[in-house]
Amino acid sequence: MKKEMEKLIVKSFFEKNVQERVLYELFSPKKRDHALNRLCHEYQKMLKGKYMIEIPTPNSDPQDIYGLLKKEGAEKMCYSLSYNGKIDGKELPLQEALEQAVGFGFPSIISCVPGELAYFEAEQGFGPPPRYILKRHQMN
Repeated sequence: MKKEMEKLIVKSFFEKNVQERVLYELFSPKKRDHALNRLCHEYQKMLKGKYMIEIPTPNSDPQDIYGLLKKEGAEKMCYSLSYNGKIDGKELPLQEALEQAVGFGFPSIISCVPGELAYFEAEQGFGPPPRYILKRHQMN
């Protein structure tokens, strides 16, 4: 786990009123799941809506999402916050992270350009889960 990277993700994409609580939970081994759980049903209150760009369906192919993120300037390596223990708190190739996160059924945030660009997948309810590009600058 890279605290500085996680702090940057939270400060960049989470609403100001929840940042301190989320950081406290992320950095506490016993409470880390609580922070990730907040992204299941409350992600619209947790994340800054002005940076959320919904990926239109069909959007379940990790390769297609990889292409979208690369067009927006995604780096080859990324950092992941995820319910999926295989990628949570790890730096790894973007393609590998997407293959693990897309369709997993629980939330993931994959930071593609620190503080600027990320991928977010919410919890799966009925049908495909909501999927977003989190981008701090307007899309081209």
